[in-house]
Amino acid sequence: MILGIDQGTTGTTTVAYDLDLNPAAQAYRELPNAYPRPGRVEQDPEDVIRTVVETVAEVLGEIGGAGEVAAVGLDNQGETVVAWDAETGRALGPAVVWSDGRGAESTARLQEAGHAGRVRELTGLALDPYFSAAKFSWLLENDENVRDAAGRGTLRLGTLDAWLSWRLCGERFVTDHSTASRTQLLGLGSGAWETELLDLFGVPREFLPEVGPSLGDLGELHHPAWGGPIPWRASLVDQPAALAGHGCFRTEDTKVTYGTGCFVLINAGSEPPEPPEGLLASVAWSREGEVGRTYAFDGGVFTAGTAIGWMRSVGLISEAADTANLALSVGDSGGVRFFPALTGLGAPWWEGDARGVFAGITGGTERGHLVRAVLDSIAFRVRDVLEAAWKGGRPRPRALRVDGGLTRNRYLMQRQADLLGLPVELGPNVEATAAGAAALAAVASGLLDERQVEDRVRSAETFEPRVSEDERDAQYERWLEWVRQARELQ
Repeated sequence: MILGIDQGTTGTTTVAYDLDLNPAAQAYRELPNAYPRPGRVEQDPEDVIRTVVETVAEVLGEIGGAGEVAAVGLDNQGETVVAWDAETGRALGPAVVWSDGRGAESTARLQEAGHAGRVRELTGLALDPYFSAAKFSWLLENDENVRDAAGRGTLRLGTLDAWLSWRLCGERFVTDHSTASRTQLLGLGSGAWETELLDLFGVPREFLPEVGPSLGDLGELHHPAWGGPIPWRASLVDQPAALAGHGCFRTEDTKVTYGTGCFVLINAGSEPPEPPEGLLASVAWSREGEVGRTYAFDGGVFTAGTAIGWMRSVGLISEAADTANLALSVGDSGGVRFFPALTGLGAPWWEGDARGVFAGITGGTERGHLVRAVLDSIAFRVRDVLEAAWKGGRPRPRALRVDGGLTRNRYLMQRQADLLGLPVELGPNVEATAAGAAALAAVASGLLDERQVEDRVRSAETFEPRVSEDERDAQYERWLEWVRQARELQ
């Protein structure tokens, strides 16, 4: 058996697969998020450990124990950071989640000083508090516990893969190229921490983990609850893991994961690429003992599942499953528009302080109109990202491969196909991220090769576009006008 551990923003999912990538056992634990003030999002680092330990233990109990596991792949949230003390092994405060905006002051200073172009040149990333570097900078400047540990020389700053490695892999302080490339401190071409970037953000190198391969012999993960060690063979960010989970090993293969946000990834090949305007470039994964890496273009839509959760929290819906029927209960959106920026506006505009807006509400507006406007906005935002790629010279893919909880919403999937003029292919595993982590662990162990993975994850259902090119383009032009108006309101 091979294990995929998907440590995501809203929870941790662990799945055991056979070598045909059929799931044999699965466990999930919710991961609480705290919102101590507007723009801030935090998690308890001990909850991160707990959810991983509990889900792995449950799955191992179903498949016969740790001895049945040939390889495990672990993916993480990417830009979420935690600081801890090397002597105690305990976190110095909450984990700062990727969508947290407290690093905005740091990035604004660098922007005003004219460093944005150089940062993008070195990293492939837009200067934005979304990435880990600004969060590290904020902690070093503002957190007394972090400063004290730095003064003692016991400080450790890392993304969640480094935190999990420290706690579950014998205090190994490591990260992989995929995750490190999302910090905004790693050179996209060099594959190493860049002194120039460390100096810009004020992050001392000695507090950061060693950077290593995503695939290879990464050691053993172990915990008393598991009854034995399990061989760790893949570690990477969640979105590249989902790319592999769709078998997107060929250049220009494209996937979208519909989760807390929508994350578009395009396989960019084996050479460090120049990203199209408004998009990012980062390492998808790297291999042990190889110079070459696989790169990806990335465009993040920060508000997707968060908008569904918000509608539930204010009583607009009872359950996420209600949204498709409510959207279909009305013939159109009734002129209602929604600007999905509950946690800032991601690609291709990158406005971290943007906020959500409803407009066009009348006395005749029904719940279905509001829900439909929210779902439509998610599909339009995905097109925003793909339009940036196509305008930048990237070819249109044959189809869009999709995964994530919102893919259960048939209205949204059909709407996406209609707005893009592309088939939308739903893979066999809704949990493509865990499947990708497991598949890459199998590849690293020699149990499968990339073509075998591709064969095993072919589409289970396809949504074909039903709208003419003229109609979808007209709808998109109206959307862009609405985006312009909503941005002016901020």
